[in-house]
Amino acid sequence: MPNTAARNANASSTADAARRGPLATPAEVAAYLGVPVKTLYQWKYRGIGPNVHKVGRHLRYRWHEVDAWVTSQSAYDLAS
Repeated sequence: MPNTAARNANASSTADAARRGPLATPAEVAAYLGVPVKTLYQWKYRGIGPNVHKVGRHLRYRWHEVDAWVTSQSAYDLAS
């Protein structure tokens, strides 16, 4: 029997991304992650946070990259 849970989770993630829009400000990502904006800037400097892109002189995050980074940070394998 095919695993539909993975597809449903992906569809939910896609719906969330569509509702939020493709790009996020550091303030939006900080609120989403529950960390201060200053922490995001430190992570960017150290190269350990989610991918960040410069749009003109502004920093922007792609929501799908933030979600992928959060998933990669999990300490437990949820698939088991």
